[in-house]
Amino acid sequence: MFFNLVVQVEEHVNDLPREKERERRRSSFTSEDDQYKPTYCVTDVPPWYLCIFLAIQHYLTAFGGIISIPLILSEGLCLQHDSLTQGRLINTIFFVSGLCTVLQVTFGVRLPILQGGTFALLTPATAMLSMPEWKCPAWTQNATLVNTSSPDFTEVWQIRLRTLQGSIMVSSVLQVLVGFSGLIGFLMRFIGPLTIAPTVSLIGLSLYDTAGVKAGSHWGISALTMALVILFSQYLHQIPIPIPAYNKTKKLHTSKFYMFQIMPILLGIAVSWLVCHLLTIYNVFPSDPAHYGYLARTDVKGDVIGQASWFSVPYPGQWGVPAVSLAGVLGTMAGIICSMIESVGDYHSCAALSGAPPPPKHAISRGIGVEGIGSLLAGAFGTGNGTTSFSENIAALGITRVGSRTVIFLSGVLMILMGMLGKIGAIFSTIPTPVMGGVFLIMFGVITAAGISNLQLTDMNSSRNIFIFGFSMFSALVVPNWILKNQHYLDTGVKEVDQVLQILLTTNMFVGGFLGFFLDNTIPGTKRERGLVGWEKVDSGKALGNQEIYDLPFGITSCLSSQSWVRYIPFCPWRGHKSPQNHLTHKDPNKHW
Repeated sequence: MFFNLVVQVEEHVNDLPREKERERRRSSFTSEDDQYKPTYCVTDVPPWYLCIFLAIQHYLTAFGGIISIPLILSEGLCLQHDSLTQGRLINTIFFVSGLCTVLQVTFGVRLPILQGGTFALLTPATAMLSMPEWKCPAWTQNATLVNTSSPDFTEVWQIRLRTLQGSIMVSSVLQVLVGFSGLIGFLMRFIGPLTIAPTVSLIGLSLYDTAGVKAGSHWGISALTMALVILFSQYLHQIPIPIPAYNKTKKLHTSKFYMFQIMPILLGIAVSWLVCHLLTIYNVFPSDPAHYGYLARTDVKGDVIGQASWFSVPYPGQWGVPAVSLAGVLGTMAGIICSMIESVGDYHSCAALSGAPPPPKHAISRGIGVEGIGSLLAGAFGTGNGTTSFSENIAALGITRVGSRTVIFLSGVLMILMGMLGKIGAIFSTIPTPVMGGVFLIMFGVITAAGISNLQLTDMNSSRNIFIFGFSMFSALVVPNWILKNQHYLDTGVKEVDQVLQILLTTNMFVGGFLGFFLDNTIPGTKRERGLVGWEKVDSGKALGNQEIYDLPFGITSCLSSQSWVRYIPFCPWRGHKSPQNHLTHKDPNKHW
């Protein structure tokens, strides 16, 4: 001890500059840790007014992604000239997204993770609806020939939507089984970045035609929308807007509100929408539907807002009894698998940003299982889509540093309420086509880049990895494009087999994901080269905090903890796996659930 003390004194006297440098580094590390530490962790409850504001913020963050799904599906469902039904679809998907968010936060993975529609199911749905037997009749493409209240038109779009519903419901059973059986943990051993990168990237790339058609309806308005969203989200996101505020300490004062950071997409849509409205009033846009730029008018949809009901509650089977298509089921299963893989990564990201330990296997299994239940509900209610974790809202956790699951719970309740207000959905359905086209160009580009970002864990100097990723991506663009242009060559003599092959082989993300998975698991390569070293560190990281936040609510875990058979239930937490320290939980009055 004396020797150590002498050494320390000598270091302090003779090497003071080096000691100061160490202190500077320690302080910088501490400040950096504090910078990324969340203000409110998972079990914290912010003040009620802050909870409401943050819940609205998460709703607005998810707004662009959720609303775009029914608007894209409307073309394949022959609903491009039926704004009232589009509004009902928008209301339904918001209602179901809110319901699934409440279930996920309460009984699922129990992290502050918002649920919404998934683009992973949009690609196979579009592939199914583009098949010859499901193509829309020519008269539905002409607004003057469409009578939205006629039984013939109603049957045209409902039979397509019912088939899509049944396919999603059957496929979601796979997700429920994979989740609650604990099989997801086993499957993740074989799925690495070289599988996920092409799969997710191709979700965005496969929608380029949809984005181009909508943006091309008026490139000037689309360019304005893109410029505004880029300006708000990239250049002005750090500029605060002073707003009046009041509290007992500071009395009346101004507070900083980062409006451009929180709602860039909504602001971009609102400003472009207003410009379109002004140009419509002054008849700058043509009034003839055959002329270029007509779809930029705000009166194209007629009096859809006036016709919409004030209050309506979506319910299962509202479009009729769901039907099942074998080809549709297998196609949507590919989307479900992609959604599951993406969600596992989202859970770890959400835990890190919200101050929680890495999610244990039972929480991941439960989260995937509840997402499967969410997709089952989405199919039953008739959204034409499923549900998954929303990556955009996970990013919002890092921006706001508020990781409270109470906020996400309130956001789910807000989406349920918004889904019951019929006129809200009708308002959203009247957004001019080129405005949404500009938004799509940005959103789908970001999705593509997010998929490619998974490659950062791999060694991209490796010729093996370059070959796998390049071949998977290029083949996933070539094969579906060739089959769509040469459908008559795909003839096995069995109609059902032809339908299955056509949907699978025209679904870009299935082709790319399958090739990436097969090649990555068969071509020799080290774990570090494949990116599995960093992947396993994320997947099996040691808990740095109390994992009791992943326990089931309402004392369910406490009731089951004394039962020895619980250890064999993959989605149930078992006390026997926890260290004694985990049982000593400090009771904080600010903690919840």
